[in-house]
Amino acid sequence: MTGPVRTIRYREIADALRRRAESGEFGAGRLLPSEAELSSAYAASRVTVRRALELLRDEGLLDARQGLGWFVAVDPLRQSLGVLDTIEGQLSESGRAPERRVLEFAFVAADAHVRAVLGVDQVLRVRRLNLADGEPFARVTVWCPAELAGEMSRADVERSSFYELLDTSLGGATQTIGAAAASASDARLLEIPVGSPVLRCERVTLDTSGKPVLLSVYVFPAHRTEFVVELPHAGESIAPGGLRLVQSS
Repeated sequence: MTGPVRTIRYREIADALRRRAESGEFGAGRLLPSEAELSSAYAASRVTVRRALELLRDEGLLDARQGLGWFVAVDPLRQSLGVLDTIEGQLSESGRAPERRVLEFAFVAADAHVRAVLGVDQVLRVRRLNLADGEPFARVTVWCPAELAGEMSRADVERSSFYELLDTSLGGATQTIGAAAASASDARLLEIPVGSPVLRCERVTLDTSGKPVLLSVYVFPAHRTEFVVELPHAGESIAPGGLRLVQSS
């Protein structure tokens, strides 16, 4: 009886999880409880729970990533690196509903790194959470020289992007992307486990004279984000331009 009962049990668990996902309890890209938690909730062995999860993965409903866990399958949000644009703009173009929540708005003394990049001592620092279709998508921190941000209010940055608010012409940006592990604070905001994989993007935006006017740091859940680079021409090397190796200490 053990074999048939176990077979029926894993299908029952799969059916229950499917209903929970389809009802919206687990949103697209949202993590499910851990296998241990599901095992306890359904009074079943982890072997049985994993079989149920694997069945839903075979159906295309769930997916899993090492170090992250199981989540409702979702097409990654693609961002092009070939154009200077906002998160909200790219989300809207992809058919997703963007939303921003400002977590901090403060004029502060620039730390050493910010001072080195922007060349100023006082900055406006804005921290926010960006969402796509109601799901956390990025934690963003932006530093802007105080002399350029003096007239900005919290309501302004909740409503509009810095690109729209700055009274200066933008000339371009340099963007550096690397892999990292989610800190406790970012994990809480992005609703992912501490230490799970994230993509960290640092962008320095310049005005038309080449002077840095914004420093921005974005942290994206790795399972929800892809960056796309167009390589229209092949030269002596096929490596993407600007690619460099970072040696660990």
